[in-house]
Amino acid sequence: MRQWTIDAFASAPFRGNPACVVEPLDAWPADTWMQALAAENNQAETAFLLHTTASDRFGLRWFTPTLEVPLCGHATLASAHALFAELGLATEAVTFETLSGPLIVSREDGAYAMDFPASPVRKVETPAGLAEALGVEPDEVWAGPFLVAILKDEAAVRGANPDLAALKVISSAATQGRGNVGVSALAGGQPHDVVSRFFAPGSGIPEDPATGSLHCMLSPIFAQKLGRARLAFHQAYPGRGGDLDCELTGDRVILRGQAVSVIESRLRL
Repeated sequence: MRQWTIDAFASAPFRGNPACVVEPLDAWPADTWMQALAAENNQAETAFLLHTTASDRFGLRWFTPTLEVPLCGHATLASAHALFAELGLATEAVTFETLSGPLIVSREDGAYAMDFPASPVRKVETPAGLAEALGVEPDEVWAGPFLVAILKDEAAVRGANPDLAALKVISSAATQGRGNVGVSALAGGQPHDVVSRFFAPGSGIPEDPATGSLHCMLSPIFAQKLGRARLAFHQAYPGRGGDLDCELTGDRVILRGQAVSVIESRLRL
């Protein structure tokens, strides 16, 4: 089997977020096998594709090095790129059957547009210990599948150096989720509207470079704050960074981004 390492939400190699994508299978392997390969790859996500009876429809599952996740934006983008750019899928859009329902990815002006569900969010009181774990007092805290702390400015987001073990405990207790936390603020200037980072110790990832699911929470929050449905986001992972163009449409978010193939490998299994 072939496998590609693809930088998603990136216009050049070694930026954005890398994901491994295994070429489409005819049947799902055992979960333990997929988890073992994801651990061997040791990327934030390994994506597995499944052939269906339709040429433009595939099963899709995502594994971190430690567990299967119900939604992953950057590995979905990478999977679409593998199908379109590496395997020559000729359609204008592809539909993935996932644990989060059908997800459609379309070609759009040299990039890809993903139609994802927006995450319901609610403003909450700052949980006890969160400011100490982040090393900074949040202006606001929002809860959904995980916590998002809105910080005072871009410098605070870029300078965050949190206690990951504490974040995992605090977020897990506050959301009944895995224990992940995003931090975000209005950008200090163009070309971005919003800057963010995402710490995911509950998913076995200290910090994720570019996270689609985070922006399914951030888009409703900042669309309301700025009075615009379409916003430019930059995820400021040190040394890489990823760019997402997000548009809130009702209870959906259109996530737009580019992808670059970096490695093609062959699995001797």
